[in-house]
Amino acid sequence: MQMALKNELKKLGINKTVATVVTQTIVDKDDPSFQNPTKPIGSFMDEETAMKHKEKDGWAIVEDAGRGYRRVVASPRPQEIVEFDAIKTLLDNDVVVIAVGGGGIPVVQDENGYLKGSEAVIDKDLASSLLAQKLNADLFIISTAVDKVYINYNKPEQKGLDKITFDEAKTYIKEGHFAPGSMLPKVKSLIEFIETTGNEGLITDPSNLDKAIKGETGTKFVP
Repeated sequence: MQMALKNELKKLGINKTVATVVTQTIVDKDDPSFQNPTKPIGSFMDEETAMKHKEKDGWAIVEDAGRGYRRVVASPRPQEIVEFDAIKTLLDNDVVVIAVGGGGIPVVQDENGYLKGSEAVIDKDLASSLLAQKLNADLFIISTAVDKVYINYNKPEQKGLDKITFDEAKTYIKEGHFAPGSMLPKVKSLIEFIETTGNEGLITDPSNLDKAIKGETGTKFVP
């Protein structure tokens, strides 16, 4: 990503440094998700291998839709981005920054402020939203697999949303329009961003990003 961004900027005649910050994200050691791990990680295993890891290593294991067994870990909410000051300093000095990759590396903090790694996976949308909130970003964009947000998705009455308010988004969530494993965390992330900053958000796919910024497609989230 760092190389691709640098090359694209060069094509546009823009001479900017692009830097990647390996990011640690603090989570609460008492987050309820640690008692109910649900995030699949790693490769598929046969039952025998999975049970060996469960007994020997204490892994939580699930059977995944008939495709085999996988380890699952917690997905706690991000609380704080450890490298925020470094990210902010780079941005203030006109550096293009790639950060909170994959949601960041989950760590917990003890009473003395020391950090320790935690076996978990942080939702990347929530982590990106947290960073955007702390930066008070003018616009928070989530680039995903669809051109815009839909209600009644994959149903005959499917409808794309061009613009959605904070309150409308909450209503659609209550009505169950967004799937927990796909669009729901993205919409929640944008709601949290708007609630904190009062600024706008956008959801679209990579191929339509330019058009979406111009207001020609995508779903704009407004206060």
